[in-house]
Amino acid sequence: MADAPLELARTLIRRESVTPADGGCQKLIGERLAAAGFAIEHLRFGEVDNLWAVAGDSGPLLCFAGHTDVVPPGPLEDWSQAPFDAAVEHGWLIGRGAADMKSSVAAMVCAAERFRSRYPAHSGRLAFLLTSDEEGPAVDGTRAVMEWLGERDIAIDYCLVGEPSSSEALGDTVKNGRRGSLNGHARVRGRQGHVAYPQKADNALHRLLALLADLASHHWDDGDEFFPPTSFQVSNLDAGTGAENVIPGVAEARFNWRFNPRQNQDSIRAHVEQRCVAHGIDPESIQWRLSGAPFITREGALIEATRAAIRSQAGIETQLSTAGGTSDGRFIAPTGAQVLELGPLNDTIHQANERIAAEDVARLSRIYEDIVARILS
Repeated sequence: MADAPLELARTLIRRESVTPADGGCQKLIGERLAAAGFAIEHLRFGEVDNLWAVAGDSGPLLCFAGHTDVVPPGPLEDWSQAPFDAAVEHGWLIGRGAADMKSSVAAMVCAAERFRSRYPAHSGRLAFLLTSDEEGPAVDGTRAVMEWLGERDIAIDYCLVGEPSSSEALGDTVKNGRRGSLNGHARVRGRQGHVAYPQKADNALHRLLALLADLASHHWDDGDEFFPPTSFQVSNLDAGTGAENVIPGVAEARFNWRFNPRQNQDSIRAHVEQRCVAHGIDPESIQWRLSGAPFITREGALIEATRAAIRSQAGIETQLSTAGGTSDGRFIAPTGAQVLELGPLNDTIHQANERIAAEDVARLSRIYEDIVARILS
């Protein structure tokens, strides 16, 4: 039994589930959860496989959330072991998805099996929400399942997302929120011309650069106790014909805000549109895409249970953090659920030779089981 989480993690890693493929992972997991008394729903939206499983009839609902898809392995020659062999070498579990996040999924499944065996008449409900669309567009995955649940008046009260959250030791960091992410694409039109006759042209790049410098120097906010200040970054810039003597008539830029709850997409857009007018740029020249709004669980039973479980099972005090990119928690938190992300070390995610300590899979599973027991037993 102690080796069960590691063996399941290895089995899942061996299934090549590069997003949006699932590789049969959810079928295997569904069979195991069904044997533990879970009602299983396989939900396919578009090209994406999703799994909803629930045990229990009523009361508070605690959900394990995660994904079975992984990013591509990249050049195979960069790996010391084949990325889908799930090798264990010198105490390391090596493979694509070892950290992000098949080990977490395996730990969750084994924790649920043990908990259901120990507490067959437990209070509340225990559920799983798994998708194969977290590493992709994230349209037909957790977002779609949450809409499906909403149509059935199923509300998640507590959610543990298995994203790799730990920094130096398992359980030292838990994500209790994430910043929002807003993307902009500006396409500014001017008038092309010869550099020797600037009076006959309108340099689109000059106007765009003035806007970008304005936005980059703007102080958006100071953040708060959980969130850093809102940041603005230019990621791509394109203009010109390649010739040194041609004034560009069109200039494009892509940029991003990572923003805290002191901002929202409307406040950011309003400021940008105001500055566009100041720099002679049509505000309609900017296309917007919101990747996710910020979310935060500041207190509550899930934080208390998670702190206590990590203290009991790992002997350390955990730190709450909102650092990093986005996660599928952004689709779950807006419904009112308390959401935390807890998983293995994240230092090798999306890298060649992705790995975690092999013993951490079972240790993480014990932490998960402890959290569930504190809330539902």
